[in-house]
Amino acid sequence: MLYQWPRLIIQRQRSAGNLGYNAMPLKLIRRKGSDNWYIRGTVKHTSVFESSGTDDKETAEAVRVKLEARLHHESVYGKSATVTFFEAAVAYMAAGGSPRFLGEEKDGKWTGLMGHFMMTKLHKIGQDELDAAAAVLYPNAGPDTRNRQCYTPFIAVWNFAAKPGRKWAEQRTWSRPKKPKKGTAIRLKPQRAGTFPVAYDRAARFVAAMSPAPAMVMTALFYTGMRPIELFALQAPDIDVAGRWLVVQNSKTGERRGVPMHEFLMPLFSAIVEGRKADAFLNARGLPYPLTDEHGGQIATPVNSARKVTGIRDIAPYTARHSTSTQLVLNGIHPHIKDQILGHAVTDMSRHYTNIPQAPLIEAINTLPVPEVWRSCAWWADPIASSRLVHRPQKYQKTQKTA
Repeated sequence: MLYQWPRLIIQRQRSAGNLGYNAMPLKLIRRKGSDNWYIRGTVKHTSVFESSGTDDKETAEAVRVKLEARLHHESVYGKSATVTFFEAAVAYMAAGGSPRFLGEEKDGKWTGLMGHFMMTKLHKIGQDELDAAAAVLYPNAGPDTRNRQCYTPFIAVWNFAAKPGRKWAEQRTWSRPKKPKKGTAIRLKPQRAGTFPVAYDRAARFVAAMSPAPAMVMTALFYTGMRPIELFALQAPDIDVAGRWLVVQNSKTGERRGVPMHEFLMPLFSAIVEGRKADAFLNARGLPYPLTDEHGGQIATPVNSARKVTGIRDIAPYTARHSTSTQLVLNGIHPHIKDQILGHAVTDMSRHYTNIPQAPLIEAINTLPVPEVWRSCAWWADPIASSRLVHRPQKYQKTQKTA
């Protein structure tokens, strides 16, 4: 069978209106013939009996807590606040919808739209997210192919979820890619630097042409996926080098969150922890960067200098965040893990364990490639001392421009 059902089979029956239903909190049980723990009970008139998908009791307990919180959330805000694209796609196929181009399970991972959006909630998907999915899944395809293999199946699932009897999503009109008419002259709008990703080889050449202090900032951004303002606010006490973990005390969303540290950054953050007591990153004059969300305007001068030296003009501080996200997708990282790394997915569990290093996130961030050009930057030998230097590497001259 080409298309398989998810490993966790949910068997729930709603008992709406049955006021005599005795609430039984969810609990873990063993089922004869299975090594996995099962979750059983009733929450807000919803009967649950499903596998946790694991034989480890601690992991199963985490799944149980998350499921119970979700059911309570559904009872207050409705199912539209919790249904994911993956769940909607499974329900769509179960109702007779075509599985073509939605995805299939290969070696434990899902491909296509189901793999891309996976546990992303429907209400968090908009036109920008759909366009980005088409670009990632079909980077070299034309408008017709993207429309047929991405937009059409996605919209079919969405319309299924938005039906009046279901109301898992709001009814919406989606834009599809348009094929230009023959003979039509097309003038592409210039893209602003920092709004799209670049390859890590290209980023390495750019960063190697910067002075040490801003180069360290850019390096940390490319290997954490943090927002510039989050990195500038980072304090030395919030760095756990041994655990390869950073704690952002106040992110853009107002939530504390944990950020995994790529192993490539360990020498840099080790030097910061040993040499600084407060702000983790300082400029060449030894002053902290201003905490304003100016999309990297704090290091505009060294960025412009690197553009002149290398001829690379499509990189800005925010480029790092887009590059991290795109590279994680290309590396096959689960969308939910990617979203946690970038701070898009904030759950009660992630809030509670902000200070505890999360192995899956660290493993995922370490899939980012490290070009040799980046490893050979001279400032790695002594980051703190080098951060006071302002220079331009000799091997990058204006005559050696990179398109």
